[in-house]
Amino acid sequence: MRKKYTNSGSNDTRSGFGEGLVEAGRRNPNVVALCADLIGSLKMDAFIKEFPDRFFQTGIAEANMIGISAGLTIGGKIPFAGTFAGFATGRVYDQIRQSVAYSGKNVKICASHAGLTLGEDGATHQILEDIGLMKMLPGMVVINPCDFNQTKAATIAIADYEGPVYLRFGRPKVPNFTPADQVFEIGKALMLNDGSDVSIFATGHLVWHAIEAGEILAEKGISAEIINIHTIKPLDNEAILNSVAKTKCAVSAEEHQMNGGLGDSIAQLLALKMPLPMEMVAVNDSFGESGTPEQLMEKYGLTTKAIVDAALKAIGRK
Repeated sequence: MRKKYTNSGSNDTRSGFGEGLVEAGRRNPNVVALCADLIGSLKMDAFIKEFPDRFFQTGIAEANMIGISAGLTIGGKIPFAGTFAGFATGRVYDQIRQSVAYSGKNVKICASHAGLTLGEDGATHQILEDIGLMKMLPGMVVINPCDFNQTKAATIAIADYEGPVYLRFGRPKVPNFTPADQVFEIGKALMLNDGSDVSIFATGHLVWHAIEAGEILAEKGISAEIINIHTIKPLDNEAILNSVAKTKCAVSAEEHQMNGGLGDSIAQLLALKMPLPMEMVAVNDSFGESGTPEQLMEKYGLTTKAIVDAALKAIGRK
């Protein structure tokens, strides 16, 4: 029997980060926060109110924010550096590579407003390449949670992890369906529904769409295995291979470029270990544009229907 998931009320994942940051700060006095002039957008207000001496406003100087964060780790602090995903990666890639990744510093890069769902701000502020940029850095953990509760849990968890982390989340309200009391385990995929005909691996905002796709496929007599890949690096190779060994085909779904994203990582794994049919639901070599999140997800094919179609195509290629 397929498990039914209930939307307990839509909320934005950036608010999950804000609540998780406060809780991480309560648990560990070494947790500090930095922001590049986007306090409200990153939902850092509550942390600042409770821990005013542990917050640093760097202004619109993201490179300096990363450099300061790296320096703070030398004194034993655990810096959470927050800004928009486009600025947190593309604008400061050199500083992240040299001062954080190469040096193995315990910096948490917290990136809001990722993907197309930044919406009306347009292509210059949207970013669809950030997962690829960050997963290529040796030693960098890359996390992309699916809802408010999971983002909160992930934020708390990364404070206990020693090493650089890229945490990706977004602005729009999305269904909140994972448990409020969950314990987030880095690198451990989550089975949402067991299936036998096709494996659907989804991350971030596309996880809920994957659940919806599974229900539609079930009505067609197709058993879809739905797996939430919240950690893109390190990838849960065992969970992916075990699933595809059973279903003999796979679909990936993500709000990111097809090149360099989750699908790329899964395809590489399957090519090396278990070559089988695979389809990808992602943006195909294109920048975004201005529009509502709903309009953009529809135009760029990041929908429940797109996942259903991809699953049918992958099954047809067995």
